[in-house]
Amino acid sequence: MADIKTFKFDRVDFEKIKQYEFGKNWPVVYVLENGREVYIGETTSLISRSKQHLDNPDRKGLKNIHVITDEEYNKSATLDIESWLIQYMSAEGSFVLQNGNDGLRNHNYYDKEKYKAKFEIIWKDLQKKELVKKDLVQIRNSDLFKYSPYKSLTEDQMVVADDIFQNILKDKEGSYIINGKPGTGKTILAVYLVKFLKEKDETKNLEVGLVVPMTSLRRTIRRVLSKVKDLKSSMVIGPNDVTKKRYDILIVDEAHRLKQRRNITNYQSFDKTNRKFALGNEGTELDWILKSSKHQIFFYDKNQSVRPADINFKKFNDLNAIRYDLVNQQRVIAGEEYISFVDNLFDLKEIKNTIFSGYDLNLYDDIHKMVSDIKKKDIEFGLCRMVAGYAWEWRSRRNPNIHDIEIDGLKMTWNETNQDWVNSKNAVNEVGCIHTVQGYDLNYVGVIIGPELSYNEKENKLVINADNYMDANGWRGITDPEELKRYIINIYKTLLTRGIRGTYIYVVDEKLRKYFKSNLQRDTKSVISKRQKIISPYTGVMIRVPLLGSIQCGSPTDVQEDIEEEILVPKKIIRRDLNYFIVRARGDSMNKAGIKEGDLVLCWKKETAHDGDRVVALVDGNVTIKEYLRTKEGITLKPRSFNSDHKDIIMNEGDTIQGIVQGVVERIIE
Repeated sequence: MADIKTFKFDRVDFEKIKQYEFGKNWPVVYVLENGREVYIGETTSLISRSKQHLDNPDRKGLKNIHVITDEEYNKSATLDIESWLIQYMSAEGSFVLQNGNDGLRNHNYYDKEKYKAKFEIIWKDLQKKELVKKDLVQIRNSDLFKYSPYKSLTEDQMVVADDIFQNILKDKEGSYIINGKPGTGKTILAVYLVKFLKEKDETKNLEVGLVVPMTSLRRTIRRVLSKVKDLKSSMVIGPNDVTKKRYDILIVDEAHRLKQRRNITNYQSFDKTNRKFALGNEGTELDWILKSSKHQIFFYDKNQSVRPADINFKKFNDLNAIRYDLVNQQRVIAGEEYISFVDNLFDLKEIKNTIFSGYDLNLYDDIHKMVSDIKKKDIEFGLCRMVAGYAWEWRSRRNPNIHDIEIDGLKMTWNETNQDWVNSKNAVNEVGCIHTVQGYDLNYVGVIIGPELSYNEKENKLVINADNYMDANGWRGITDPEELKRYIINIYKTLLTRGIRGTYIYVVDEKLRKYFKSNLQRDTKSVISKRQKIISPYTGVMIRVPLLGSIQCGSPTDVQEDIEEEILVPKKIIRRDLNYFIVRARGDSMNKAGIKEGDLVLCWKKETAHDGDRVVALVDGNVTIKEYLRTKEGITLKPRSFNSDHKDIIMNEGDTIQGIVQGVVERIIE
């Protein structure tokens, strides 16, 4: 059984460590810390390793050593637990890590799943010791965890990293192209290389930049690097930024989104950069990177090129570069088989398998049901989003009170922000486009395949309805219908490979839906029926949460404070550190935020809020649900509605916040 024993990190307590039953000749994991910095390690001789650390100037400031032991530990298990602790503690944020990121590998061994379960117990014990605060689920959903340079690497990633490093040491100019399908860890390896190169003695003084062409993802990676010791957010740049100085190494993530001079928004700026490099109008962002650096490392997938502005794959084929392939699937738990299934589905090839163990793949006939299921999964797991092809006009940009998408009476809006949309406050109630989710991981993704794509049964081919494709920069100037088809298919291949745990699909076009059903629905149903027979005992545990009454989602109104009844809520969606209550919604002022008439709204008690939070507020003695924002007028409670009759409410002295909305729950009959 796992145990954590704490010693002072000094020579006085070393005698206690020496006498400790696991102090030598036994594999253990240890955590050295001083309340601010931490070092995590594993060893088979704790006493010897402790003495080595005390002689290391970097470790002398550390005060305590927490030793994690178990009679069932072996070397493989302690290596993994060390790796998991480094990954989670670096993302958790309570400490600054002293560890480097060299050598964290992802490998299999006997009974690995058992040690994963043991790690969850260890983490709870660390929480009890107040060494960490956040739960594992919270950390897994964070950008700092997903894109951490401390992620353990697969064998093929390690081989690529080591080979590129050895080539750079030879000091020969050169390019490297790492090909990889969605979910093979291209961004993980790109971020890893930045830290790896900046901490190696041979390369730490070189000028290294990480180029991220997509604005949304660039902002996310900047935030990650700002939290990592010895790295800076300024190391993450856009393609145009490479002109500002000479780089030794430029690492380019999502290189398939580098632009050429075609269907872009700012020709004048693009031409100015081309002139700076003495390039004509044929110059591209790829050319800028080649001219601005000695070494270039491109992470690339030609099947994720989704616009005519993206550089043609032939440019990369013609590049004189050393090439590598990443093949191990790290995002989708269904593995490479699922990625191949998506490819074959759109390439009209034979579908050999649609049963993916443990993966929730479902085709819907009812869009209302799919949206509802995604919202339920978001309450359970977080980071579950609706996305769609660009087949509806973006009208809400001009008028935020109107909807963009309507299917079978269900009204939806496109993403309100392009900056880190997947993590934005109202994302679960919006629909994201390709430009807001490419490069991101989601727990569940609901994909709407729009009317721009259809199917010809007689000829067995996909058909593009160009009039239904609304991305002007996606079709302007295209004369070859096959080129447009390629971009649209690439969009859907990319969208359908975002989900870690599951993918839900709704197809608008009836002919295409029939084609999908013929390849998917029968097996999908069989998988679901099998899955329903296996019920987790933890999932089955329910918590009773008091229903306080009704709250008007409109003008403030009285709420009945007496408990009407207790509503059963799955324990897995309840955070243990919060005090919950439920209210019943009335009115339509929050329908754009997914709260409709009669919904049961799960909230936690809290008297403060942040911009974008959906809050339960007491205003003039009455209660209302609104979005919380700080404006020049003061604290403003804003409606989120398709009904423009609803107006902002300014909070006055004496008005208070009563709670924060977590989401809508369903009544469960006992």
